[in-house]
Amino acid sequence: MIRLVDVHKSYTKERETIKGVSFEVHEGQIFGLLGPNGAGKTTLMQMIATLMKPTSGKIEIDGLSGDKDLLEIHRKIGFLTNEIKLDPMSTPNNLFNFFAELYDIPEKELKDRRDESFARFGITPFADKKINELSTGMKQKISIAISLIHNPPVVIFDEPTNGLDILTSKQVTDYLKELKEKGHAIILSTHIFSVAEELCDEIAILVDGKIAAQGTVGEIIKQADVESFEKAFFKIYVENHIE
Repeated sequence: MIRLVDVHKSYTKERETIKGVSFEVHEGQIFGLLGPNGAGKTTLMQMIATLMKPTSGKIEIDGLSGDKDLLEIHRKIGFLTNEIKLDPMSTPNNLFNFFAELYDIPEKELKDRRDESFARFGITPFADKKINELSTGMKQKISIAISLIHNPPVVIFDEPTNGLDILTSKQVTDYLKELKEKGHAIILSTHIFSVAEELCDEIAILVDGKIAAQGTVGEIIKQADVESFEKAFFKIYVENHIE
């Protein structure tokens, strides 16, 4: 569903942010990008979501790539990032209706989708409140509902639990597990070890724009020859980070 082949991204001749990244994410799989701030996670996610073009290399979504397939790619992906800002004077209902129209969702399906999504995340009591009156967690849940309004087969989440309280984080992680069971291909970036360990079938550790290690949690621990995933990460980071 998601395929990257030797992807590079340079902002200047002297600064290469992503350095030859390759991996695949399949149906019914959660693939994690784990790395510290500045490792290149967000840049990589934005390129996968077509918000940015790679300097070289290839990115495919369900076999599609390039400008000529852009509209079809957008219909196949749902992208959520903490950098998305909701209109503070709008309401969850209005936003949901607006994006449903953008995705040509029939009116007869709109109510059912909204009712199901709002009930799942506890949005219903706040459906007609202004966004600027809502908590950070509620805004994040509304963003998720809108991002997945068209039921895309490919889900791209950049730090989906960052800044959320424990209960909201659990709602989000439980939902990602459900999407996996339904066959969605999911890629998420995180710097939280527990999220990566709990959710991801496969993890790529990103250090200075390169994949320094890739595999299951067990495979990465074995590769680093340590007792825990956290220790494996720090060992791999130290061995690959360039000061």
